[in-house]
Amino acid sequence: GGPRRTGGTRRPDDRGARPAERREAVGGPATVSPARRVAYEVISAVRESDAYANLLLPVKIRRAALSAQDAALATELTYGTLRMSGYYDRVIELAAGRPVTAIDAPILDVLRLSVHQLLSMRVATHAAVNEGVDMARAVGSRSATGFVNGVLRTITRTEPDGWRQRVLDSAASDDERLALEHSHPLWVLRALRQALAREGRADELEDLLRADNAAPAVSLVALPGLATVAETGEQPAAFSPVGAYLEGGDPMDAPGVAEGRVRVQDEGSQLAALALSRARPVTPGERWLDLCAGPGGKAALLAAEAGRSGALL
Repeated sequence: GGPRRTGGTRRPDDRGARPAERREAVGGPATVSPARRVAYEVISAVRESDAYANLLLPVKIRRAALSAQDAALATELTYGTLRMSGYYDRVIELAAGRPVTAIDAPILDVLRLSVHQLLSMRVATHAAVNEGVDMARAVGSRSATGFVNGVLRTITRTEPDGWRQRVLDSAASDDERLALEHSHPLWVLRALRQALAREGRADELEDLLRADNAAPAVSLVALPGLATVAETGEQPAAFSPVGAYLEGGDPMDAPGVAEGRVRVQDEGSQLAALALSRARPVTPGERWLDLCAGPGGKAALLAAEAGRSGALL
């Protein structure tokens, strides 16, 4: 179901919100903070080319030479915005009085970033609004700044809890309400429910959705035969025998990462690879075929495992 108009919501200025409108300004003003610019660039790349945020963000942070504080801000802006974009889109629709499909995609990215700061971070209201307007000027048209300013100021008039209630009230069904609250696509929610139901655990759906939105720890993998968990100097992972949890800082500074012997890899991804290599004894010379390689994280771990056990990947 689409957003429902409410009598109390003033429609922001329409200028600058149409996808077909000619852009008049390019290049960002100096007032856009480097951390927010990095976050915007990553979010835009995810939307435009299905980029992997976890791979692109560290590269952008290094290229921008961000301080530790700005790197932390860029990380929270990027992951927080992406994680809750479904929920934020409904907030934007209610505040703008139109579906997000009617908003120019770059401007929508700006709004999502700004809404995350307004509703989920302790960023001063004026700073979030001003940065959003400056970013809109950098990536859109001059008239788009009025639209962004109007939408964001509309959002500031209601507290986060009030927006949560309005979003939930706008849902057309119980499933949509749950999907909006936890910012999951409806089809994903239903697929998760079916998977849990097959194991007699359908009542755990909301707990799973909530856990899925929890910010994960950064995990490292010590490639077998090339590095050890102890060498990383970090806390050993709870489940992966070759994993460790990074307590903080830039992963590139961890021992072995720059040389490629230690990699950043989610613990679940590590376990997916180890389920093949360690579920049963390996016969030297046996061949493994990876039919679903993407960026190559699991393939790299499997290659190290193959080298250790005598298999061929």
